[in-house]
Amino acid sequence: MKIKIQKEDLIRGIQIVQNIIATKAALPILSHILLEAQQDNLRLTATDLDIGISCVIPVDAQEPGAITIPAKRFGDIIRELPGENVDISTKKNNSVIIETENCQFKIMGLAREEFPKLPEFKDKEVIKLEQSALKQILSLTSFAVSFDETRYILNGILFKIQKNNLVLVATDGKRLAIMEKALQHNLEKEIRFIVPIKTIHELNRNLKEEGELSLILGTNQVLFDLGGVVIISRLIEGEFPDYQQVIPPASENKMQADREQFLLAVKRAALLSTPDYQAVKLELFKNKLVVSKSTPDIGESREEIPVEYPGKELLIGFNPNYLIDVLKNLSGEKIVLELTDSEKPGVIRMNGYIYIVLPMRLS
Repeated sequence: MKIKIQKEDLIRGIQIVQNIIATKAALPILSHILLEAQQDNLRLTATDLDIGISCVIPVDAQEPGAITIPAKRFGDIIRELPGENVDISTKKNNSVIIETENCQFKIMGLAREEFPKLPEFKDKEVIKLEQSALKQILSLTSFAVSFDETRYILNGILFKIQKNNLVLVATDGKRLAIMEKALQHNLEKEIRFIVPIKTIHELNRNLKEEGELSLILGTNQVLFDLGGVVIISRLIEGEFPDYQQVIPPASENKMQADREQFLLAVKRAALLSTPDYQAVKLELFKNKLVVSKSTPDIGESREEIPVEYPGKELLIGFNPNYLIDVLKNLSGEKIVLELTDSEKPGVIRMNGYIYIVLPMRLS
C-alpha cells in the first residue's frame, strides 16, 4: 500500500472511527484501525465486536492495499506531523512508514487478515430516513435510557417501524420518552429492534442536519449508512416492556410555562441537590409556580415564576435532572406539563412526543 493524503482528511477519518475503540481492548487487534486503500479513497474501519464503524475519505492511492495500525498511536502521530500532506506506505513484516517532507515515523501494524470481518447485509430491505429527523428524535429520547446493567433490555432505544410510522422509545423505569415520526414510504411488515446506547451515541455524533440515511436490519444486527460513514451494531435481544400500558390518559390539570424560564428555575434549584436529597419541590397556585429546594446542612432556595394554571393547588417533587433533560432538548417557547396529583406522574405531550416522569417523595 502506498498513498498520499491530506492531513486534515486523515484526522477527520480517525476521529470518526476511534471513539468506539476501548482503551484496554480484549484482543490486540481491537485497538487497531483497518486502513483499506483503493484508487481514490481510503476506508478506515474500527470495531469492538459489538459496534463496527467505517468511513471513506479521499486519497491518492499509488498502490492499493490494506493494513491495520494501532489507533491511538496512529492518531497521535498524524496530529503532531508538520505540513499538510502525509505519505503512508507499507513494507515487509507489516511495518508502516508515515512521512511528510522532513519527518518520518515507522510503526508496526498487523495483517488485515487478523481484523474481524464486519457482517454483510445483502438482499435486505432498505429503509430511508431523514438524518435531521432522526437526530431530533434521538435528542428527545436517548437521555431516558437506563444504564443499570441488571436491566439490560433497557440499555438501549426501541425502534418500532409500522407502515409509514417510526416510533422510538426509551425508559429507565422512572421516566419514559416516546417519539413518533411519519416516514416517506410504507413498510409491509412491522419491525421492532433495540439499539444499544453506545451505538446511539455514535449515530448521534455522525448524523447531519441534511440528507438521508439508509437503515438495514439483519439477523440481530442493524446497519446505518449515513453516506460516507457506516455504523453496524449488534442489537439487544429480548422483549422491550409494553410501554403503552403506562401512558396515562390526558389530564385536564395543565400548567403552561415559558420553557426557558422553567428550565432555568429548575437548574438553579438543583444547585442545592445532593444524592440523598435530590427532589426539587414544585408548588402550583393559580397562575403561579414556586420552585424551591431545601437540603439539610446545605441551604435552601425559592423562586416564583408566572404560569398559566387554572387548576387546584398542588405540591409535587421531581428529580430535577429528569426535568432538565427534557426541557433543554425541546424547542418550543412554551411547555405544557400535565399534573394530576402529587403521587401521579407528570406528562408532557406535544407533536407526536410523550414524556412521562414519576414524582419523588418530598422528605
